[in-house]
Amino acid sequence: MRTPAPLPTGAPARFLVSDAAERGISAKRLRAGDLEVPYRGVRIAGEIPVFFTEPYDGRRNELAVAAWKYAPRLKPWQFYSHATSLALQGAPRPEPASSVELHVSAHRPRREPRIGGVIGHRLQVRELAWVTTPAGFRVEDAVRAWRQTGTLWALDDLIAAADFLVLPKNRLATIGELEAEVELMGDVTDGRLTRALREVRIGSESAGETRSRLLITRAGLPEPVLQYRLLDARGRFVARLDAAYPEYGLAFEYDGRHHADPSQFAKDADRWEAIRQTGWRHIRLLDHHVRGPRPAAVRMVRDALRECGWPG
Repeated sequence: MRTPAPLPTGAPARFLVSDAAERGISAKRLRAGDLEVPYRGVRIAGEIPVFFTEPYDGRRNELAVAAWKYAPRLKPWQFYSHATSLALQGAPRPEPASSVELHVSAHRPRREPRIGGVIGHRLQVRELAWVTTPAGFRVEDAVRAWRQTGTLWALDDLIAAADFLVLPKNRLATIGELEAEVELMGDVTDGRLTRALREVRIGSESAGETRSRLLITRAGLPEPVLQYRLLDARGRFVARLDAAYPEYGLAFEYDGRHHADPSQFAKDADRWEAIRQTGWRHIRLLDHHVRGPRPAAVRMVRDALRECGWPG
């Protein structure tokens, strides 16, 4: 089998078929089997940049790869929106991973895309608010995208995403901004966004932390203090605790890692011992503790609270 001729020097790794001629790429070369055809009118040549294939939240980032491949088709007035915008800005996705179908929007009177593998949305007339991510994706503003996703994700997935957005280090939204957007543009039919906002908190740094917190508080246990700074008797910093009950000297933390790195496990073990040395009770909630019809996490935290003096 004859090896296809190399593409002209300077040809991009992805390009539109409509631009091929001006890039010196012939119609015959376009038909060569080494070019990937991810979407109608798009060709991919060579390797995908590593940046877009690296995993985040523990999973391979198929959605970012799909967005990178589709990007040449984006019209100047179109942008990634809804759940796609949230994911491309780093927000946690539902588990198991949702479809890699892309959400692409345009405001009236402009038109949304109509192509397989892409969900197009034609939004009402409104001032544009899209931003460009560090990876170069044109995405809907995070506040608007969160509200748009209200009909697509379950309640707890929306809470986990909002917890991510309102983390001060992410600087993507405030609770007030999310509330204002829902008030301005309306909630979904079942009031899911308003219900989600009641349980959004500043301080949960992962979806696992959000889900473990919701599990505990919905069981009627006290609301914990998030990201509590634990000091020893001399006022020296010991650890930052995901969820703590300072009045009872108790903390619980979700640990979703599998400790493939022995050195990291050793550091964690030293940290756990340092916490215990202060006299605090420390509970590690693993993945199997927070799943199932009767999660063990509730019993573990409830029993520890009682042993530490909680009268509930």
